[in-house]
Amino acid sequence: MQVSKVGLPLDNKLLASLPRGDFARLLPHISTIALQQGAVLIEAGDEVDHVYFPHYGMLSLLAVLRDGKAIETATVGREGVVGAMAGLGLYKSLVRVVVQMPMAASKIAATHFRTVAASSDPVRNLAIRYNEVLLSQARITAACNALHSIEARFCRWLLQCADRAASTTVPLTQEFLAEMLGVRRTSVTEVASKVQNAGAITYSRGVIRIIDRAALTRMSCECYETLVEQSATLS
Repeated sequence: MQVSKVGLPLDNKLLASLPRGDFARLLPHISTIALQQGAVLIEAGDEVDHVYFPHYGMLSLLAVLRDGKAIETATVGREGVVGAMAGLGLYKSLVRVVVQMPMAASKIAATHFRTVAASSDPVRNLAIRYNEVLLSQARITAACNALHSIEARFCRWLLQCADRAASTTVPLTQEFLAEMLGVRRTSVTEVASKVQNAGAITYSRGVIRIIDRAALTRMSCECYETLVEQSATLS
């Protein structure tokens, strides 16, 4: 597989955690794709045709309301998978999946994934276990959105992005930030300026650079550490 620029399937931590024999059963059906920021991978209500295992970058899962408004409920990077519940019979997506940062992923047709999951306990357990991680993220994010300030949420979200990117530099526009946080663009501008003035970040032309992670963590809410701890416990 000529995928040196986009990574390899084993760059995904879930695939790397599978016993060799179970991974070998998935491998013939895996292809690798590169995805650009802002691309809609799956729309809410669509049939889940493929399962995606990120190599790097990040996907956002958004709850979509009837009026078209959407807000992020969870994020997925190389530690996770999107669409795996299709292997257990959940054929339609309940969320919109958007590429939050440029990324590459291994993808496998849901039909092939179901076939392997039906006779492989490790693959089936992978889907169940990571679904618990996503449910935990959604619960914490819902509480965070309801109870914490935009500033704290903004900082929590940047920390999550930096973790997924494995970098202190994150390419994010104000429009994208506003949609993910469910706030107005003007609110993002005000908060970004405040965090920048505090010396935690620099922000210019759609690129955020974290220059003081400790300060950013202090300005964040408890939810960031809670998300990290619960993900480690459930993974």
